[in-house]
Amino acid sequence: MGLRTVLIGAGAIGGVTAAFLAQNSADLTLVCKHSSTAALAGDPGLHITGVKGEHLVPVKAVSTIEELDGTYDICLIVTKAYDMPDCARRMLPHLKEDSLVVSMQNGICTDQLADIVGQRRTVGCVIGFGATLLAPGEMEVTSTGEFVIGYMDGKTDERLESLRDLLQAVAPVRISADIYAELYSKMIVNACITSLGAICGLRLGQMMNRLDARRIFLRVIGEAVDVARAMHLSVPPYGGKLDYFALMKGNSVFDRTRRHLMIRAVGVKYRRLKSSSLQSLERGKRTEVDCFNGYIAQKGRVYHIPTPVCDRLVDMIHEEEQGRRSIGLSNLKDPAFT
Repeated sequence: MGLRTVLIGAGAIGGVTAAFLAQNSADLTLVCKHSSTAALAGDPGLHITGVKGEHLVPVKAVSTIEELDGTYDICLIVTKAYDMPDCARRMLPHLKEDSLVVSMQNGICTDQLADIVGQRRTVGCVIGFGATLLAPGEMEVTSTGEFVIGYMDGKTDERLESLRDLLQAVAPVRISADIYAELYSKMIVNACITSLGAICGLRLGQMMNRLDARRIFLRVIGEAVDVARAMHLSVPPYGGKLDYFALMKGNSVFDRTRRHLMIRAVGVKYRRLKSSSLQSLERGKRTEVDCFNGYIAQKGRVYHIPTPVCDRLVDMIHEEEQGRRSIGLSNLKDPAFT
């Protein structure tokens, strides 16, 4: 009998994950935020387009956690970071002693999750593929990539291997012995791509064609690397290729040119990627900037590492959330970035 699985969140990543799990005959229930989305998921189904082809997949769905029945072996929480704690608490009656609860948020949320469901149930997850929510029930896969999963203590067991086997239907899966470092690596990407997209409104390929955007991108990486060094954290290359420490090494003309060429190449590969924070702002929703640049800045304060660019990005995006700043290219010219 398959693992009884619940996935909470029908946004871009959650919808894509749910569709491919259901297509692979997983015993899956999707929890949507709205009853209309739950109805669409069931009939005609979740509509997936993009680099993995076109798919229309009916998925069993409900609109609240309270509509779930019984207990589940796997709970995938694919909500915004600020919604995750409430979802985890509401799932407690539906968890078994050996259930796994997977934090699939941007940023680092595993400590919060473990405080609610317990360390033994908590799994961190890095999502390496990109997706955009086009409309309720309609998602575009914009880039491919892997899942990286792991317990915070670095151990593994049959439960984690079963989770790996389940998620293979969506993307390749790798188990990590240091999921915190993997999460930090992905967080740096979000602090650059997601936050820059939120202030200027461009997709990644357009941003990386601009010198001013690349300069901000590199300064964010520099601040994140300085904080990681202070924490004695060995951050792996993102996607196995983007080595932040090697990227920021040296300050000659050659080194600076090399850095710009490398991140332009990233922009070409993921040119269609649209910032999740930009998507949130366009829908009038909060962003997760406090879990990206805000996290780097908070750790910087703890370890006495200055993070002026991350600090400014947090302030600017909060101003956008409050309607006190417009999204636009002029934001790239802010004095804090020059």
